[in-house]
Amino acid sequence: MRRILIAGGLILALLAALAYWWPRQPMAFDGESIELAIEPGTPPKAVAQAVADAGVRVNPTLLYALFRFSGDARQIRAGNYEIERGLTPQRLLLKLVRGEESLQSLTLVEGWNWRQVREALARAGNLRGDSRELTDAQIMERLGQPGVPPEGRFFPDTYTYSRGSSDLKVLQRALHAMDRKLAAAWQQRAPDLPLKTPTDALILASIVEKETGKSSDRAQIAGVFINRLRIGMLLQTDPTVIYGLGEAFDGNLRRRDLLADTPWNTYTRAGLPPTPIAMPGKAALMAAVQPAPTRALYFVARGDGSSVFSATLDEHNRAVNRYQRGQ
Repeated sequence: MRRILIAGGLILALLAALAYWWPRQPMAFDGESIELAIEPGTPPKAVAQAVADAGVRVNPTLLYALFRFSGDARQIRAGNYEIERGLTPQRLLLKLVRGEESLQSLTLVEGWNWRQVREALARAGNLRGDSRELTDAQIMERLGQPGVPPEGRFFPDTYTYSRGSSDLKVLQRALHAMDRKLAAAWQQRAPDLPLKTPTDALILASIVEKETGKSSDRAQIAGVFINRLRIGMLLQTDPTVIYGLGEAFDGNLRRRDLLADTPWNTYTRAGLPPTPIAMPGKAALMAAVQPAPTRALYFVARGDGSSVFSATLDEHNRAVNRYQRGQ
């Protein structure tokens, strides 16, 4: 009887040691990582089997036992996970319970227009293209802003998402981000600006974004456009003309293009265009609402990214001759 008790105690001790040791040992598999997809509603036992079926050399019964005895089996979350080399069963369980999914990323670049955003969404890996067959108006309606043009309404940033996520979810986050950034900038606007609404600020910021070659010039460029708006002077900014031309623009802006009237041609129409022309970043938003105090009404590119600012047309013409015409 004593021998039986001793043997039983040894077996229990061995099982206890195994229960402590095994969950802390790296799991083996071929390659550097394995993708594991857990669908909603998958029971813990099926999750353990899915790990083995994905290519991990692990006993699914032991893995399921770990899930059960940990008390966390019911906390395992659905999602797409990456099993990296060196991952232990214990760490895998923690990853599944915390929902540490493998994430993809999509970067929306400052100065991009809406067409470029849609192209980036279509190219994004492992992103479900729910917006692909929708019109612009349908997309904005799905996002809760019916009747609002999509141009400029999404904040340029890098957004992460899990595999199989909807592109509408990414757009929703970018839309809310721009709403927050724009509202914060509007609250900090300088007094007596000739901007009536936050949308006016967004439109001006998009022009500043496209006109700025050197970041230190942003506020000064915004100041020029604010001065022009104050006195009713045409904005005469090339990026708005190019935007109005759309896909017809071939990279060469001609005089006839400046004379071709569109709602976005600021050479033929006074005031701000009807919509933004691109996605402005935070710096352009702040420049639009806090422009530099300046007497300048004109600016011209030096050719190195910076601009020369002038208060009179004569000064401007001299700058154009020097930097654009090589005189």
